[in-house]
Amino acid sequence: MESHYDVIIVGAGSMGMAAGYYLAKEGTKTLLIDAFDPPHSNGSHSGDTRLIRHACGEGYEYVPLAIRAQELWDELQKQTNETIFRKTGVVTFGPESSDFVNQAIAGGKKYSLPIDMFDHGEEINKRWQGINAPEGHFGCYEPEAGVLFSGNCIRTFRKFALQNGADLLTNTPVDDLDVSEDFVTVQTKEGAYTADKLIVSAGAWNRKLLSELNLHLPLQPSRQTIGWFDADESLYQSDEFPGFFVDLPTGVYYGFPSVDGTGLKIGRYDAGEELDPEYMNREFGIYPKDEGDIRNFLETFMPQAAGKLNVGKTCMFTNTPDENFIIDLHPEHSHIAIAAGFSGHGYKFSSAVGEILSQLATSGTTNQDISLFSATRPSLQKQESGAVSNK
Repeated sequence: MESHYDVIIVGAGSMGMAAGYYLAKEGTKTLLIDAFDPPHSNGSHSGDTRLIRHACGEGYEYVPLAIRAQELWDELQKQTNETIFRKTGVVTFGPESSDFVNQAIAGGKKYSLPIDMFDHGEEINKRWQGINAPEGHFGCYEPEAGVLFSGNCIRTFRKFALQNGADLLTNTPVDDLDVSEDFVTVQTKEGAYTADKLIVSAGAWNRKLLSELNLHLPLQPSRQTIGWFDADESLYQSDEFPGFFVDLPTGVYYGFPSVDGTGLKIGRYDAGEELDPEYMNREFGIYPKDEGDIRNFLETFMPQAAGKLNVGKTCMFTNTPDENFIIDLHPEHSHIAIAAGFSGHGYKFSSAVGEILSQLATSGTTNQDISLFSATRPSLQKQESGAVSNK
């Protein structure tokens, strides 16, 4: 392997691997380094599938990013026989007081997205017999949204990055980062590597790595769980049933139709336990709520999917105080780009974030509006140390 590169990427998961592909495709001499062997179960991309919604309840600013991400996923799909995306549609619903649902509908209208709206829970129930939405609920359905196959996406980005000349070090933790005025040095057990530019995209390990670069950000990893349940396939199979996002006063839930007979997949979006990623207990079921929370939701809202638990898994979210991402250049070192704090809703954007990181690393600018994701925004300055509360 070489010892000097144009760009080194520390963290070759969702965003990092995508950035590696886009850089290598443009002829940029790129090294990707990961502490594990992506795709893997130690980050935030495990669990086989992710939803992609375009009418984002997180805010208007996310809609153009989601649209660009979908374009890039569609381009990737055309280049591979791997299944990258399946258009199942996504339904979002909750009580009339839900800011998230209202924001999703407003965003869909603002950007003229194809969405169907439901004023009453009974309209949702009529559309999908597998849903039992109560009176007083409302929602929207995005027919062009659907399911991303997260492992396939990362494997495909990895394959194409390497085919385009990128180098990859797996199972190689970074021991030290040293920043000079016009280059960086990355120290690993395999040796030291230097580059003109650096991208840091290390998921739950970002807080530790960035602190070594004198950037102290309030990034708090949390333990989350997902489960696959036996379900009535006539109601919940992926060519009949959509992905879903349900915003309730008692919790926020998301899930997937049964893909190829694997059962309905569901997770809770909030209420994860704060953790240090080095010491995360990955055993599903150590807490009663691991299965209990998601089963209780199914028994109430999708009772024909509340069958036997087939598989339970754990993963990590890394939250910021305002739940918005961090995508920016280091405030003191313009040759370092950062991607962090994706707060449980980042995977669907990873193709677009990878493209943005490649642009920041090569030109210092991007054609996407990333002002919301500034590393120096006030909400990040309020809590520079200590734990950050979850959603």
